[in-house]
Amino acid sequence: MTNISGFDLNLLRVLDALLREGSTVGAGRKLGLSQPAVSAALGRLRHALGDPLFVRQGQGLVPTSYATALEGPLKEVLQDLERVLAGAHRFDPARAKLDFRISGTDFFATMLMPELGARLQSEAPGVRLQLVDLVPDHYAEALERQNVALALLPEHPFPAWIAHEPLFRAEFTVIARHDHPALATAGIAPGDSIPIDLFCALGHVLCSPDGRFQGLGDAALEREGRARRVVMSVPVFEGVLQVVATSDFIALFPRDLAEHRAQSAGISLYSPPVTIIPPQICMIWHLRHTADPAHVWLRGIVRDILAPLGRYSTRAP
Repeated sequence: MTNISGFDLNLLRVLDALLREGSTVGAGRKLGLSQPAVSAALGRLRHALGDPLFVRQGQGLVPTSYATALEGPLKEVLQDLERVLAGAHRFDPARAKLDFRISGTDFFATMLMPELGARLQSEAPGVRLQLVDLVPDHYAEALERQNVALALLPEHPFPAWIAHEPLFRAEFTVIARHDHPALATAGIAPGDSIPIDLFCALGHVLCSPDGRFQGLGDAALEREGRARRVVMSVPVFEGVLQVVATSDFIALFPRDLAEHRAQSAGISLYSPPVTIIPPQICMIWHLRHTADPAHVWLRGIVRDILAPLGRYSTRAP
């Protein structure tokens, strides 16, 4: 019995070529090898397999009964190997049975997942997706453990082993409930800019997964020597909407999501009194997945859905 651990599997390609071509010259031409190289490989095959494999007849080689018995199984093995290796370069979403986890805030539950679900239903019915909460200080750990395929978060210095792609700039607006009394009394209509004094005086609700009471816009206010009055933080944007819609509090809020939910949530949109540079939202993943066909496919769909967002933003970083 041949010890496979010490067997040069490249010799199987030589044996297959010899069986197909019937000569060392023909086999060499097929494999891009010289005739002496093929003859040397045949010698190694004979030694390893304990059989002459071929006998000379005229100008050609005739396989022994043992070599003939190997021809069919060898052809199948090599074809199977080609399919295995080719699988690393092909991906058929219609036949795929895969699970993916995406990490992001609940912004993406509304602005990504419904359309992504529709795409999966039509293109990849065997693929399952899970949106998991983004933990800002632990996104890298989630990617490194391989349980998250993609994370969606604002751009900042990422570790060298993380690949990233900018998707859109998230412009922020101010939201308040319809007919907000203080804004109505001041004659401020939806779409108008809220004066900075009133903006700072009103109570603010902050979306803060880590429970902090400072967020986007505070640095811009500090440059003006001002500060807002944050009275509440909640971990999800939907919570911000619910609080603002049932109180006199206001909030800085992603404009795309605000416009999408304005009517159903009972809110109006206003311009902030200070310039807030829209953060660049990125898609990030572990470098090991960069060339993976299934991962490339998923990133392409996410890009198609999210890249059109932030269409209001024209300010460079």
